[in-house]
Amino acid sequence: MATDDAAPARKRGRPTEAERVQRRDEILDAAVKLFIENGFGGVTFDDIREEAHVTKRTIYGHFATRAEIFLAAVERLRDRALTHPGAGSLQELATSIVEILHSDEAIALHRLVIASAREFPELGAQFYRDGPESYIAALRQHVSDPALAEALFSLLLGEPHRRRLLGLTPAPSPSDAAAVAAAALARLRVS
Repeated sequence: MATDDAAPARKRGRPTEAERVQRRDEILDAAVKLFIENGFGGVTFDDIREEAHVTKRTIYGHFATRAEIFLAAVERLRDRALTHPGAGSLQELATSIVEILHSDEAIALHRLVIASAREFPELGAQFYRDGPESYIAALRQHVSDPALAEALFSLLLGEPHRRRLLGLTPAPSPSDAAAVAAAALARLRVS
């Protein structure tokens, strides 16, 4: 008898590229869920395998370590923000950054890396390179002054992000994210 948690039947043989991408996302989704519930150090490959309904071999086909899985989740969020169809103008990019970085998943990963950075310092360093540094670099494509790009990134997070990290407010709606981005741009007088 099948349960609601039963994994869908998978065809045998070599997966297509689309199936590989889907499996990778399923592994990332399962790992993020487990990391949030149990902390970075409290999750094993066996836990991820069970949650994702895949074999260890499938996981190892994509990732060699838990850190790689965690950082792939960070990269996935970054890619969503920076390749968002509406992220062409500075206003659109800033709005996309606010929407993604204030999302439940990004907030959970941010909390997790802060809690784990002391025990896993390389995770914190790579998180910064793959996350904030990448967002600042993308903002630099729209503003000429590197210091201004960094200040803008800080304004896009600011107190609303801190309140999200503390669980005081929900994720912003798209219109709220646009308002936060517009206010940050107005404070710096960039557009």
